[in-house]
Amino acid sequence: MTRLALYFKLIRLDKPIGILLLLWPTLSALWIASEGKPSWQHLLIFCLGTALMRSAGCAINDYADRDFDKHVQRTAERPLTSGKIKSWEAIMVAVVLALVSFILILPLNTLTKQLSVVAVIVAGSYPYFKRFFAIPQAYLGIAFGFGIPMAFAAVNDAIPAQAWWLLLANVFWAIAYDTEYAMVDREDDLKIGIKTSAITFGRWDVSAIMLSYLISLLLILACGLQLGLGWPFVIGIIAAGFIAAYHYTLIKDRDRMRCFAAFRHNNWLGAAVFFGIAIDYLMR
Repeated sequence: MTRLALYFKLIRLDKPIGILLLLWPTLSALWIASEGKPSWQHLLIFCLGTALMRSAGCAINDYADRDFDKHVQRTAERPLTSGKIKSWEAIMVAVVLALVSFILILPLNTLTKQLSVVAVIVAGSYPYFKRFFAIPQAYLGIAFGFGIPMAFAAVNDAIPAQAWWLLLANVFWAIAYDTEYAMVDREDDLKIGIKTSAITFGRWDVSAIMLSYLISLLLILACGLQLGLGWPFVIGIIAAGFIAAYHYTLIKDRDRMRCFAAFRHNNWLGAAVFFGIAIDYLMR
């Protein structure tokens, strides 16, 4: 396998679900901030920036977890863990991607650039939260959702209260889908001492996931109604609710592969919320 192919696997471009989980809430925020009319410049910057920062985050995560991943069945063959690339290469890839991402936002206002610095710090420090924080998925939700306040800042040079509520909604959504993800590795994580919400919630894991889905969707619904969004938006939230209910059928027996399927299926939940918002503005 060539070096380029190994870097491709390092940053998970062969598994785009992570990019999509960042992209949907970012696009939703961009549509709301621009009242359904985002500029092509903003759209291009945030789509590319989301992909680049997610990819950089994967490289940093693998560097931070290089001594843990070798003990986890699902991650033992990752390029860095398996020794196919060196630690310095993962750092180099992350730095290059972060720099390209920063260059992308240079045309944007000062507030957005300041938020981008915070976003990099949060994304870079997330892997280390698993060492001591009982629910690192909550911190992941901040990292994965920081495109929300950045989108509002880029469009309006200000961050309204709704942006922070939407970020909080993203935190609960991340707790839901990443707990499903953590349920896949629970046995391995217990052995090596990594903290995850799946371990912290214990036998209440399924209940915690469903409650997190509910809180997330209720927060988004409240924000949307306050902003004057109408029935297409509400239908999008209802559709997302049915998708969350479907996830319950996948995770209720705690089967590893069905839990992983539920995690991957969250792409459709994020898409339902976004298209509800986008169609609402389109019909005005």
